[in-house]
Amino acid sequence: MKRSVRMGIDVGGTHTKAVAIDNDTHKMIGEPSVVKTTHDDPRGVAAGVVQSFETCLNQNGISPDEVVFVAHSTTQATNALIEGDVAPVGVIGMAKGGLEGFLAKRQTRLADIELDEKKKIKIYNEYLPLKQCDDAHVKVAIEKLQHDGAKVLVASMAFGVDEGGPESTVAEVAKAEHIPTTMASDITKLYGLTRRTRTAAINASILPKMLDTALSTESSVRSAGVKVPLMIMRGDGGVMEINEMKKRPVLTMLSGPAASVMGSLIYLKASNGIYFEVGGTTTNIGVIKNGRPAIDYSVVGGHPTYISSLDVRVLGDAGGSMIRANKNGVVDVGPRSAHIAGLDYAAFTDPAKIVDPHVEFFSPKEGDPDDYVKLVNADGSAFTITNTCAANALGLVTPEYFSYGNQESCRKAIQVLADYAGTTVDDIATQIMEKAFAKIEPVFNELVEKYKLEKDQISLVGVGGGAAALVTYFSKKTGVKYSIPRDAEVISSIGVALSMVRDVVERIVPNPTKEDIRGIKNEALNKAVESGATPDSVDVHVEIDPQTSKITAIATGSTEVKTSDLTASVDDDEARDIAAADMRIEPAQAELVSKTDYFYIYGAPHTGDDPAQPVRIVDKKGFIKVQRGRAMCEKTTAANYLDTLARLWDEMAVYQAENIAHPDFYLCLGARVMDFSATDFEQLQLLTDLEVASLEPTDEVIVVAANIDQT
Repeated sequence: MKRSVRMGIDVGGTHTKAVAIDNDTHKMIGEPSVVKTTHDDPRGVAAGVVQSFETCLNQNGISPDEVVFVAHSTTQATNALIEGDVAPVGVIGMAKGGLEGFLAKRQTRLADIELDEKKKIKIYNEYLPLKQCDDAHVKVAIEKLQHDGAKVLVASMAFGVDEGGPESTVAEVAKAEHIPTTMASDITKLYGLTRRTRTAAINASILPKMLDTALSTESSVRSAGVKVPLMIMRGDGGVMEINEMKKRPVLTMLSGPAASVMGSLIYLKASNGIYFEVGGTTTNIGVIKNGRPAIDYSVVGGHPTYISSLDVRVLGDAGGSMIRANKNGVVDVGPRSAHIAGLDYAAFTDPAKIVDPHVEFFSPKEGDPDDYVKLVNADGSAFTITNTCAANALGLVTPEYFSYGNQESCRKAIQVLADYAGTTVDDIATQIMEKAFAKIEPVFNELVEKYKLEKDQISLVGVGGGAAALVTYFSKKTGVKYSIPRDAEVISSIGVALSMVRDVVERIVPNPTKEDIRGIKNEALNKAVESGATPDSVDVHVEIDPQTSKITAIATGSTEVKTSDLTASVDDDEARDIAAADMRIEPAQAELVSKTDYFYIYGAPHTGDDPAQPVRIVDKKGFIKVQRGRAMCEKTTAANYLDTLARLWDEMAVYQAENIAHPDFYLCLGARVMDFSATDFEQLQLLTDLEVASLEPTDEVIVVAANIDQT
């Protein structure tokens, strides 16, 4: 019988990895294909994408007609901006006359956008009043910008999010001249003319590079016999069809970390956590909340943009980070890695090849401190000590993990430095891990505070080849439980293969009505369909920010081939065991608070007179959908749910010194768990009514209200 195969390709800085996933079981087929990322190829990274894809097909005996989905992440957008490989941008600002025109002319007039390493996006500016936004005047403006040096264009009009006709006129004239163009209103529907224009300019600057890569990759995949649409990973954790990427390539920024997070969410049964994507040189740290990765706007060249991507912190503290030391012991860890220095890890060195080594100190790169450690053998060969070596020396890394190395080699190497510093192997190894921990802990605490996570309810999620080198020690120090998914070293490729289509619509709407929200939901649904999702698969989550009046609608859906369930259904006892383990209680202590055809809700014992209790919502596949430390749960019907909502709104309120903290709500509606938070009850009702309105009056609804601990 012909298989249905999903292909996922992750483009990393060093390697490009492709995996094949069985669409029916979500299990990996055969072995992943790993090739060097082809930065220097005339086709750029596209060559490596195709090479890894074809190798994976051939080595695992997969026929092209078995492939039902193919997607890849890309470093191109991020690298282009970091390396300054960008096109000069011409901006055409537009507005009505009078005060609006005076302000818009200033707000659309961008300065050059500074990038890293003294690189910048060169900007040229022109302005047209709306009465001159006809083909003839637009063509003159374009010719002027081209003469100045612009290779790509941006059309940005004051209030263009409400009426984009003049922006479309510019785009049509530019298309006839074969000039890549970005309409600012295509990138975001938020107000803020300068920020919107700048975001569009960043997008436009990478269009030539991204279009070349997209066309090369697409044609090569087609030549391999695969007919399904080619999907591209977005930086916010979804995928989009390649034709959408050609318009909005900037959305692919940070698609690599996004891929690893999505792979983890698919494999791990936790809804709240801090994830560590640990490579050889850097570690990306971010948040999973309510089963979704935390998203924020990216900052480019010191300027905020409207580019939504994973909210990550990047640390030069990873599996391959080398150590710095002196006679007193370990001075620091990283940011230089063994890869940068061209040295092997002690952990992956044959102990027989470690012969009479001595300590030498050096600078990996010009300008670096000169106290990085390398060990030089009697024959002149050299290697180094890393975080991975220290974790292995302490016995923290077990054989199932990718970063598991030779403990004898690690201890033998560290002994040399220990002798130099007059101490023990365990002391030096612990010093190394403590230095690594000291860099990670403040980032962890900052993210916990920013996203209001309950420390006793979260878990650590380790992904990437170096995960076990850092996460195990962090867990040991903090007491926070951790998970490292199977196949962690290729989890990004798996995440790409199994990702959903995602799109976002944002609007500023003071005092929104139900019709406003419904319209924005439908717009998000339509955008997700344009990006490759089937209409009946799309689910839309709506958030309202009361401080800014911003409505955000996040649409997710699957492509033409529906993905099957990952695991077999769990029964009551299995769900109880899962919930109890996560709450760190004995199964006998877990109380079945409520259940539906799709979910189990288990609670831990009550404390004192508090009517609330720790709660876990577990779906029938064994995935924990909600983890809260203090919650109340009630089953009701669609007809009566509002009374339950109002009562729990008051009962679960926490009265603080200067305000009232109202609860978050989770509604189990059929097979969906939807989360809602609001600062006033009318807003909460507005959001929940949109979802409950589609149910029959007698349909059951489980309402869970959760709030912070009163203590």
